[in-house]
Amino acid sequence: MDTFSLLFYTFASVLVFAAFRVITAKSPVSAALHLVLAFFSASCVWMLLQAEFLSIALVLVYVGAVMVLFLFVVMMLDINIDSIRQGFWKHFPMAGLIGALIAVEMAFVLKRGFDVASPKPFPADIAKMPNAKALGVELFSHYLFPVQVAAVILLVAIIAAIALTLRKRKDSHYQNPADQVRAKKADRLRVVKVSPVMEVPAATEAPAPTGGQS
Repeated sequence: MDTFSLLFYTFASVLVFAAFRVITAKSPVSAALHLVLAFFSASCVWMLLQAEFLSIALVLVYVGAVMVLFLFVVMMLDINIDSIRQGFWKHFPMAGLIGALIAVEMAFVLKRGFDVASPKPFPADIAKMPNAKALGVELFSHYLFPVQVAAVILLVAIIAAIALTLRKRKDSHYQNPADQVRAKKADRLRVVKVSPVMEVPAATEAPAPTGGQS
């Protein structure tokens, strides 16, 4: 076994183990950390396959942004783990069967779509470019319209998420940055002069004698 095969099977084994721990870990924080490990392992596999753009994009986008956000949200929320895990192993056989069926379908589609035995040769001008540059030339020359449609869809999704999150509700608390910038010292602190009022203590009566006269 050469070095390439050894590294591939090592990263693939770590990827499968981390993916299994994502769905079986008791703590959501542990599951999120194992998902980060799975992303790193997949990035290493793509790097071995000379897909540098996909490898770096996976680390920067998912590990550096998405998973960090997920991890902070999971740590900030008070999640009831017992109620979430109820009935997990009951539905695990059906979920495993569906996952195996999806894996078989993906393998069938990828096997027929990518003929590794006889790959198509790249044009001479593109073969000299790095993978990231060649991918950019291919996207923005032959697939410019689908890229623009995807960008518009993502923009609409961002606007919809902002509109749903920042709606004015009675139970929502938010700050206005413009009011914070225009704040002055007089608005932050107000000195009020209060006249001192002293209460006069009430006069106490002397206790009556308890002993009798002889």
